[in-house]
Amino acid sequence: MLYLHDVWVNWFEGEENGYNVCYFHEWRKEDGIELLDQVPLLYITKGLYQYIENDMHDLPKELLDAIYKRAYIRKGHERSVVDFAGIVTDGDDIIAFDTIGYQIPMRKSRLIPRQEQLVYDMIKKTKPQSFGFEERNFQKEYHMLSMAPELVFGLTRRERQLKQLLMIALDQLHTSNNLEELRYWLTEWDPKQYPFIRYMDEEKVWQTLYDGIKDGWSPEQEELCGKLIKGQPFLEKMWQVENGEEQNTSSQK
Repeated sequence: MLYLHDVWVNWFEGEENGYNVCYFHEWRKEDGIELLDQVPLLYITKGLYQYIENDMHDLPKELLDAIYKRAYIRKGHERSVVDFAGIVTDGDDIIAFDTIGYQIPMRKSRLIPRQEQLVYDMIKKTKPQSFGFEERNFQKEYHMLSMAPELVFGLTRRERQLKQLLMIALDQLHTSNNLEELRYWLTEWDPKQYPFIRYMDEEKVWQTLYDGIKDGWSPEQEELCGKLIKGQPFLEKMWQVENGEEQNTSSQK
């Protein structure tokens, strides 16, 4: 068994998609960084790696058995055992995880660059293991609230979070399915559609709106997002967190 020591982790909890588990250059000063005193390192097959990085399903029993109580976390002078935590790599990418006692990778983190290089050096003379995982049984499904990677490719952490917020607001719009409300927001987004909107039913209006918004990120999408979430305290709080971060960053420059 290979081990890494003194590993800094920045846990992202409940993230099923790897693109939301931020790499070191996107870590923020207010993120809660923890120190793993010792953590097992596993070189695994690409299929199993994708399964762990990009979903929230039960991990193979063989893998859980291999890492059981082999990781330790340090807080101050105290060293505590962790039931199921590990670092996995497919030789091209790396992710750390902690099940917090479950069988699912509930928390995920990237590593700092120096430790990433150490991982690649450590696995040079080993072979990837599958731990009984059968790749053909796994098919990742994406949807509006779990966007396909190509829809967020190239976006910053802030832009990804705001786009997720926009998708939540759009999903609510779709669920309420109010034709006049849908027509209003499509007109707000694309005034050129106005002559045609009155001939569209609810599904056509919503699909036209979604198709116009789903790709990339722009100031126009951000403006629409801000308008859509107005009056919803939980979503407004998320908006403030992301925009407050931008202001803090700007003031530091």
